[in-house]
Amino acid sequence: MRILLINPNISDSVSDLIRAEAKRSASPGTEIEVLTAPFGVAYIETRFEALVGAYATAQLAAEHGPKYDAVVVAAFGDPGLQGLRELLPVPVTGMTEAALASAHLLGHRISIIAISQRIQAWYRETVESYGFGSRLASIRALNRPLSSIGGVQEEHAQALKELAERAVDEDGAEVIILAGAPLAGLARSLHGQLPVPVVDGVSSAVRHCETLAALKPCRAVRGSFALPPVKPNKGLPAGIAALLAAGQH
Repeated sequence: MRILLINPNISDSVSDLIRAEAKRSASPGTEIEVLTAPFGVAYIETRFEALVGAYATAQLAAEHGPKYDAVVVAAFGDPGLQGLRELLPVPVTGMTEAALASAHLLGHRISIIAISQRIQAWYRETVESYGFGSRLASIRALNRPLSSIGGVQEEHAQALKELAERAVDEDGAEVIILAGAPLAGLARSLHGQLPVPVVDGVSSAVRHCETLAALKPCRAVRGSFALPPVKPNKGLPAGIAALLAAGQH
């Protein structure tokens, strides 16, 4: 089994964190590949940055995705996920969707721990779009400068743990999601140190992809996730154009 994880941000240091946690989480024999966005921002905090990240992800997914058994949008917020699910011939999931699916099985009230205040609105909208808004106990986030996006875990580990403890004590969280690719692997480090289960988006996405690929679902040929209709287009990357050319007539 081969799983492709696409980092919609340009930070190679974050891709390294994604790769390490994905390989630790994968079953024996599962091959992991991580690609980094060729353009965009260091990390996504806003809706517009997510729009840019979604397009960068679409380019890589269209070019490389069909060669894999499943694809992961490896940024919390899942930029472009629903569109990729229309286009690609293999299962696609994202860190938010997969983390929520895991958390759903572990408790009812879910809190998200994030790395910046600005990111909260986009995260909340994403959670609500998946139908989990009523189960979201809180989103708590760091409120301090980030000197290195790849070093957030080391620099702010204690503060992130304290935010999680407050989410449990003050917000009634029954499950904690550590949000964002820069926190990939932190749930593993905090195992047993918090009073409720802690979920990681990368490990959840890899495991859910393994399940989906093993189930070998057919792709949709009708409904909203069928291939887009064929129509004139211009200036698209070759991979995207090729997949669109195979669309519905």
